[in-house]
Amino acid sequence: MDLQIHPGEFIALVGPSGAGKSTLLRLLNGSHSPTEGHVQVLGREPARCSRRELRRLRTEIGFVFQQFGLVGRLTALENVLMGALGSLSMPRYGITTYPKRLRERAVENLERVGLVDQRFQRCDTLSGGQQQRVAIARMLMQDARLVLADEPVASLDPAASISVLETLKKLSAEDGFTVVCSLHQVDLALEVSDRIVAVRDGQFILDKPTHTTDEPEIRAIYQAHRGA
Repeated sequence: MDLQIHPGEFIALVGPSGAGKSTLLRLLNGSHSPTEGHVQVLGREPARCSRRELRRLRTEIGFVFQQFGLVGRLTALENVLMGALGSLSMPRYGITTYPKRLRERAVENLERVGLVDQRFQRCDTLSGGQQQRVAIARMLMQDARLVLADEPVASLDPAASISVLETLKKLSAEDGFTVVCSLHQVDLALEVSDRIVAVRDGQFILDKPTHTTDEPEIRAIYQAHRGA
């Protein structure tokens, strides 16, 4: 089964641990190269890109990590501004060293994720859900066309999990970027995605619009893995 991802989709990638979900995300951003077949992302094959071409491609690919990837001692605003470093020629140290237009945009992005009032708060004092929303605001600084989210709510409680995913879904709809999000929580995958793709043993075994599948069908994929 081949996988074709359409612009603007929110895809939930599901499957048991070790099935290949994270590997697929790394193939999409060029961190891994396929041993067979081809991977094309935004019109280019990462495996065939030069280092310079791959760096350019990655400026169009945002990544949201399970463990947030924030600098805890820095404020939310400073962490969000770091998302713009790829567009700047020199390193920056401190909020005032960034151009005014980027500082204003970082504040706007924090407002979009509901954290403008916490912009001067150290990230290590924020809750897990708030930290992940800071990470999403940082990603917005890239103007990414494709966003890869690797278990972004695995360490969050249920209320924070749905809040983070609904925020990501809303921003995707507003800005038009595509999301490929790996999830273990079947109920969340059904709630937020447009399409569900299931992976098991490195193979695509299900690819359906979300409204045409249900929880028992998806859970059967996990049960078949345990019974193997």
